[in-house]
Amino acid sequence: MGDFNHPDICWRDNAAERKQSRKFLECVYDNILLQVIEEPMRRGAMLDLILTNKEGLVGDIKLKGSLGCSDHKMVEFRILRAARRACSKLTTLGFRRADFGLFRDLLGRIPWDKALEGRGAQDSWLIFKGHLLQDQERCIPTKRKSSKNTKRTPVDEQGAPGQKVKQKKEACRGWKQGQVAWEEYRETV
Repeated sequence: MGDFNHPDICWRDNAAERKQSRKFLECVYDNILLQVIEEPMRRGAMLDLILTNKEGLVGDIKLKGSLGCSDHKMVEFRILRAARRACSKLTTLGFRRADFGLFRDLLGRIPWDKALEGRGAQDSWLIFKGHLLQDQERCIPTKRKSSKNTKRTPVDEQGAPGQKVKQKKEACRGWKQGQVAWEEYRETV
């Protein structure tokens, strides 16, 4: 949130006169951000903006009088949802503690000529993969990914990763190209 000083941007029409403002507008939409202030505050222009990546995260927006001698209005708003830390359930292979000697030995004990004899490519692959994963489980420990280094995958209500984000991006792209109406875009977002 802050004073972005782009008075020529028309947020409703996704348009701007100056090149710098168009670049800013493009950056906002490329990062799938929403500008939530709807009424102009300074000579009909929206200079003070609140950008968010999620509809409904910011609310109760009120424009108040100016502070001191400033010609800007104060913007009061509430963050409506409490932030929660992502607890990672992702696991990864701990190669630092792996026993590669045992891994090599286990895979070397398998008589591959006989195990794969007379099999097609698909069957051979499945047999090899089964042995590889079984031996990997024995020789390479797993560890939980640290939540501070974990990139969180957005999950929608049904649990499908990224589906809602994909729809949001497609709606944004369509709106920027003039193929989707503003109301439809906002509803999708």
